[in-house]
Amino acid sequence: MAKHSLVLVALVALAGLAGSSGCGGTIYAITATSAASKLQTAESLGAEKYAPYEYWFAKEHLAKAMEEASSADYGDAIDFADEADEAADKAIKLSRQAHEGAGR
Repeated sequence: MAKHSLVLVALVALAGLAGSSGCGGTIYAITATSAASKLQTAESLGAEKYAPYEYWFAKEHLAKAMEEASSADYGDAIDFADEADEAADKAIKLSRQAHEGAGR
């Protein structure tokens, strides 16, 4: 999991360098796809109940990332998608801990 996070950090750093060269859309797509996948995992674990702040933070930041990308503001879109990805990770972790604590 840590290796995956390092790759995302590297991609976000490259986005800052590649901002207007056309690579931003690709980097955004990779980051947003990761965040959406993690958000789906969090949802399936009941994060809306077990980690509501992190779940909704991730969901709203992903929506804002999509909005920014639709106007080709890929730098901001990547930032929002990255925040969504991190929050979804935390929602997954908290939800799994809640399930473990319930004896599941």
